[in-house]
Amino acid sequence: MLRRIFASKIDYFMRKVIGIGETVLDIIFQGDQPVSAVPGGSTFNALISLGRSGVPATFISETGNDRVGRRIISFLEENHVDTSNVNVYPESKSPLSLAFLNEQNDAEYLFYKDHPRDRLDFSYPEVNEDDIVLFGSYYALNPVIRPQVLAFLQYAHQRGAILYYDVNFRASHQHEVMKLTANFLENLELADIVRGSHEDFNILFRMTDADTIYRTHVSFYCKKFICTCGKEPLVVRAEDGFRKEYAVTPTDVVSTIGAGDNFNAGFVFGLLKQGITSSMVTDGLTEEQWDRLINSAQLFSAECCRSINNSVSPEFGKQMQGL
Repeated sequence: MLRRIFASKIDYFMRKVIGIGETVLDIIFQGDQPVSAVPGGSTFNALISLGRSGVPATFISETGNDRVGRRIISFLEENHVDTSNVNVYPESKSPLSLAFLNEQNDAEYLFYKDHPRDRLDFSYPEVNEDDIVLFGSYYALNPVIRPQVLAFLQYAHQRGAILYYDVNFRASHQHEVMKLTANFLENLELADIVRGSHEDFNILFRMTDADTIYRTHVSFYCKKFICTCGKEPLVVRAEDGFRKEYAVTPTDVVSTIGAGDNFNAGFVFGLLKQGITSSMVTDGLTEEQWDRLINSAQLFSAECCRSINNSVSPEFGKQMQGL
């Protein structure tokens, strides 16, 4: 049975995950008091969880040449994420994010970035067929670094990687929706799997119904779509009319800051553990495969929400390695 559910460890470790995204220091507040400060960023959080779970992971990003930047680099390395493609800019300060938890432990954000200018300069890490590329947020849309990001995504697509796109569009960029639309559509077209929340699509399109979003904005470009809706059931849509709702796993929530990021991590972990290849994704996933992928995604997300950290615990990661 285990052979049918998961790939062998040899196949599992032959593949890797490559993430591209921002780095920040998340300062977390309860009420008006800071209670924690941890390195973060959407793709960053997912890669930390994957690294802790034994997945070979590489991060493409940038940070400043300061104490925060050095901590970000060391944190990645401590959690087994390759930092060869994280650029440290000598005249830049690392970005900060202030996350204010409300009574439901949901977060409201303020972002501070003091880079003199956005830029991205990296040599491509090796990308092989069936590797997984995780990208998203404003980083995947930013017009200033768009040429470099797009070129890498196209390269990874040509190399036969699976591209997983997390929309993760914040209200702070709502005034830029029109000018970012072309970049957004390019991302959809390159992606093999798209995930977004009802909040993302309310900001982008002023709609929250998953079926309408899929039909009018996603399906023409990408057939595999996941729409999460907080505590409400999430919806999966795919080719040939596939549609299924999944109830959200009940959890004692301490913080939702990394919930979506770790959903992504768990989904990617499931792709690897089930041995799902690029050609299998292209041909279409079975209902059983979707069930196991969503279960893995929710497992990681629920684990993250049980603490004030942005990723799953090292202990949870070790448990995942033993599966």
